[in-house]
Amino acid sequence: MKAKFLVPLALFGVLLGFLAIGLQRDPHEVPSPLVNKSAPAFKVSQLIAADQQFSPADLKGKVWMLNVWASWCVACRVEHPLLVELSQSRVVPVIGLDYKDKRADALQFLGKNGDPYNLSAFDSDGRVGIDYGVYGVPETFVIDKSGVIRHKQIGPITREALQNTILPLINELNKS
Repeated sequence: MKAKFLVPLALFGVLLGFLAIGLQRDPHEVPSPLVNKSAPAFKVSQLIAADQQFSPADLKGKVWMLNVWASWCVACRVEHPLLVELSQSRVVPVIGLDYKDKRADALQFLGKNGDPYNLSAFDSDGRVGIDYGVYGVPETFVIDKSGVIRHKQIGPITREALQNTILPLINELNKS
């Protein structure tokens, strides 16, 4: 009779253990299956120069960042001043990927808030974002000289993440 109660009690204990482990994890650190894999290839029109195309192959041989953003994204507005500051330092090429947006709205956003991007690719239907495993905007990828994703930042870039993780990684990747 006691064994009948021990099985549900043991299962409850295991579930409690999983819950305790899950509560100790940072929700911004969602592992990406793309880290240390080649960045997905794509070719889409540029946001500003709509008659020109952009592909990650255009940056082969350079360390660069891909920042997925949208004019309708509130968190993108939070990180935008930091991206403008980063672009002025010219430490790394920053490519924007305007995600599921209207071209006119995106152009207005950049005109009003400044354009931190070397260029922005225009992903109106979100297909590129899907290939990159984008959960939501903003997300940022650091891509090495051979086109391999080395880091994925989910959510807005903070000064702390930039100084403690992203810039040291970029410096290291530029050495190799």
